[in-house]
Amino acid sequence: MALQNINPTTTLAWQNLQKHFQEMQNASMSAMFSEDNTRATQFHLQWNDFVVDYSKNIINQKTIDLLLELANEAQLKEAIAKYFDGDIINQTENRAVLHTALRATATSSIKVDGKNVVPEIYEVKNKIKNFTNEVVNGDRKGFTGKPFTDVVNIGIGGSDLGPAMAVEALQFYKNNLNIHFVSNVDGDHVNEIIKKLNPETTLFVIVSKTFTTQETLTNSETIRKWFLQSAKQEDVAKHFVAVSTNIKNVTEFGINPENVFPMWDWVGGRFSLWSAVGLSISLAVGFDNFDELLIGANEMDNHFKTADFDKNIPVTLALLSIWYNNFFGSESEALIPYTQYLQKLAPYLQQATMESNGKSVGRDGKPVNYQTGTIIWGEPGTNSQHAFFQLIHQGTKLIPTDFIGFVKPLYGNEDHHDKLMSNFFAQTEALLHGKTKEQVQAEFDKQGLSEEKAKFLLPFKIFSGNKPTNTILIQKLTPKSLGSLIALYEHKIFVQGIIWDIFSFDQWGVELGKQLANSILEEIHSKKVNPHDSSTEFLLNHFLKNK
Repeated sequence: MALQNINPTTTLAWQNLQKHFQEMQNASMSAMFSEDNTRATQFHLQWNDFVVDYSKNIINQKTIDLLLELANEAQLKEAIAKYFDGDIINQTENRAVLHTALRATATSSIKVDGKNVVPEIYEVKNKIKNFTNEVVNGDRKGFTGKPFTDVVNIGIGGSDLGPAMAVEALQFYKNNLNIHFVSNVDGDHVNEIIKKLNPETTLFVIVSKTFTTQETLTNSETIRKWFLQSAKQEDVAKHFVAVSTNIKNVTEFGINPENVFPMWDWVGGRFSLWSAVGLSISLAVGFDNFDELLIGANEMDNHFKTADFDKNIPVTLALLSIWYNNFFGSESEALIPYTQYLQKLAPYLQQATMESNGKSVGRDGKPVNYQTGTIIWGEPGTNSQHAFFQLIHQGTKLIPTDFIGFVKPLYGNEDHHDKLMSNFFAQTEALLHGKTKEQVQAEFDKQGLSEEKAKFLLPFKIFSGNKPTNTILIQKLTPKSLGSLIALYEHKIFVQGIIWDIFSFDQWGVELGKQLANSILEEIHSKKVNPHDSSTEFLLNHFLKNK
């Protein structure tokens, strides 16, 4: 069953939200907090070891009620059922969207074309487990009989961003293996990685569904040439494994078919870290921790699937995002995790969000007449406070911001963690209240500042406040809580796409640049520039002349 085509702007809820926005656009959050001391109690959600406080938003109960009506009019409940049941909701590619199946329990039954895919998923999981244990324990060895010390993941996009983010996030749980990532086709990138490695003790994981991705294959060929300076062709089979569906190309490369981990076309690249694409995660932290990551995601799946919308974390965050994007005109959202471990979460969610919902055509094939997609960006706190928080606090743009923090630090250093978290709480309070003219003047009076100096400085020191934030407070960063957090944002993306009436699970916009790059590469090789626009011709000629 396909998804319904429902232009959100034609719904009664959307029209009511437009009227309601006129009442709310100048509402003061500080005033709403002063008038209602139960506001945080009313606007927060608690689930497992997650607390999500969304009270610091420019909303009241009517806002939430209207947003929930919008979700219902968009038939979100029915869409969620189709999502989890394996219906063809990626219609332009005629595929189901079932990354959620990758973390389902072994007793689940999830059908694609009438066949339960869960046994197949668990077969691959078992293969990942056995392979991981052999490498980690030193039972699987390189061509000179030495155990592996390093693993290189070769992929791009979802075959890189997800595993790289998770491996970085779970560094605390790292085992004896060192994991490296090669993604960019920039030769300097791959050469910087391999110059530090010993070919005798390095395992290479090539991740490419089709085994035709230009960047991944180019890097793989470069690495294989480097490897063969020390080894023989038959040794490739001991050091290279693949995550792919193209057995022919993989075996031609020299990889043993037994060392190929399959993928499925109902898993999109940017949602694939839960599959064999996550092999490098399993190798980095051990299979048991990789499995915990899947369990955490599955628990969030069940919450999303079963919780009423007014108590549903992904639904709530998605609706708030739509409120700011489509009514306040906010174009971006910041994501600030207060842990250095999550430094790659924003880049990961940039792909997940912007590749999914960066669409200007509705599911009916017609151009949309409203904004879709949000620009996602961010850096860990407190680093980000010394970088771009100035723009969020005193700039001209309204930037809704998610703050993600943890109650307990992993190394137990309370002094550092208390200072980190004092900033975490202070920033959302500062963004809420700002600083009034009277407060600034009182500070000047206390400092004994001259009247002339105070008058000059006053406007620069005022903070308007009223900047919306969500606070996600989690007990501890574990593989399980990380799995739940990633799944939360995946489902938020899904909800937004349903309400915006777009297909979130294709990415045709990625293709055009690739096609043009292939034809331009031929021109570079032949040193003959074909007709282009004058800018491209000028630049190509300059490049070839000075090459």
